[in-house]
Amino acid sequence: MTEQPNSPQLYLITPVGAAASSLGPLLADVMDRFPVACLRIPGAGTEEDLGRIADLAREIAHARDVAVVIDDHVRLALRHGLDGVHLRDGARSVRHARKELGADAIVGAFCGISRHDGMNAAEAGADYVSFGPCGETALGHGAMAGADLFEWWSEMIEIPVVAEGALSPALIGQLAPITDFLALGPEIWAESDPVAALTHLWR
Repeated sequence: MTEQPNSPQLYLITPVGAAASSLGPLLADVMDRFPVACLRIPGAGTEEDLGRIADLAREIAHARDVAVVIDDHVRLALRHGLDGVHLRDGARSVRHARKELGADAIVGAFCGISRHDGMNAAEAGADYVSFGPCGETALGHGAMAGADLFEWWSEMIEIPVVAEGALSPALIGQLAPITDFLALGPEIWAESDPVAALTHLWR
């Protein structure tokens, strides 16, 4: 997949709840083996814990010319020198984040399965829009972002689109031609060997 023309880039999500001490070697190993385009830090945890993870992720990612964003926390992004934020409330906070972070920051917006929210986020100045989950998951309301949503977006909208949530090899094969980024995180960190799991998915 990754060797085909117009193939999507890898957007890596760090594991939720990981201690900074164990996260460092994991991230370095994965990022040395795979061409990661962007690294995202989930917003779960205390401000102190997130700050430690942000510093660690920034050091590892920036050494490899990889951008780092964090879920929702605009002030943490500023304080810890991150490249931007990933907003989980669709278009609602895009303008505020852009004002606080500046024109050069990355502002992404997760829009579930809503074309309307995606278009609003793009119009508000988001650098990318993400849709998901793409596969079945116990979280959420059971609705999934299907290939038709990504196909429509890639044909109609210029803003890059990210596919995320319960991605399987079959889904990756289906979505690869119609997405700009594929976001992987829980799919690999839940396995005993994240590198092997990512190799299986990203081939």
